[in-house]
Amino acid sequence: MTIKGEPMKQDLIQIKQSLAIPLPTGNLDQYIHAAHSVPILSAEEEQGLAERLRHDNDLEAARQLVLSHLRFVIRIARGYSGYGLALGDLVQEGNIGLMKAVKRFDPDRGVRLVSFAVHWIRAEIHEFILRNWRIVKVATTKAQRKLFFNLRSSKKRLGWLSQDEVNAVAEDLGVKPETVLEMESRLSGQDVCFDPTVDVQDEEEPRYLAPSAYLTDTNQADPASSVEQEDYTRQNTAKLHDALQQLDDRSRTILEERWLSENKTTLQELAGRYRVSAERIRQLEKNAIQKLKATLAA
Repeated sequence: MTIKGEPMKQDLIQIKQSLAIPLPTGNLDQYIHAAHSVPILSAEEEQGLAERLRHDNDLEAARQLVLSHLRFVIRIARGYSGYGLALGDLVQEGNIGLMKAVKRFDPDRGVRLVSFAVHWIRAEIHEFILRNWRIVKVATTKAQRKLFFNLRSSKKRLGWLSQDEVNAVAEDLGVKPETVLEMESRLSGQDVCFDPTVDVQDEEEPRYLAPSAYLTDTNQADPASSVEQEDYTRQNTAKLHDALQQLDDRSRTILEERWLSENKTTLQELAGRYRVSAERIRQLEKNAIQKLKATLAA
């Protein structure tokens, strides 16, 4: 396997196809039992398999490395059971991280694969939790993700956060107390159904409707109204254009430069251009506007 220059996705697909894992998939307990029955590799065996994978693209070696470390994925995944997500899903995501670690593992570094793989396994599980823990994402930046998992761990020990505890957590994590309080509010919130069920048989109870039934749309973004407004604007623009064309060139120019141009021309500038007084320009402008009104009203 070429570590540099090849897409990771293709390498992972090859590893998955070569695994042919003879483990039960229908029952999680059986899967866990089978994963623990795979022998743990010695340091020498792991070194040899890693070298075969890295230098000879030996996918059988990748298969043995992955199978022998499935038990560690299960152990790590169990540490995230408090997030309300299925253990099987956490294990599956952790396995993806394990395969990424196997693909990137360098046996010449002098460390065991399990030490290297912990980061990749946790990273995949973290991403899965953040995608599925709530409908609305609670953490989007790297700093927020770190705070999310550290605060979850702190709340398990503290139970609830007083101001002193908030300050302690903020100092420990290197963030502002306001940031800790904001993340705590996100952790404490719950997803609410947008369309709650209405019990029409019990009239004594209040009828809870979807917010769309009682919230006012201040933007008035009604499709029919939008189309009607666009047609009205388009027609008025066309009528204005036709009315302008009925004026003489001087009157039309005066209106365009006095009312339709972004950089307004003054009466004195137009008077100098046409060699008349500013008062005469004002009279021409007034007469042109009256003609426009009469044409548009017709």
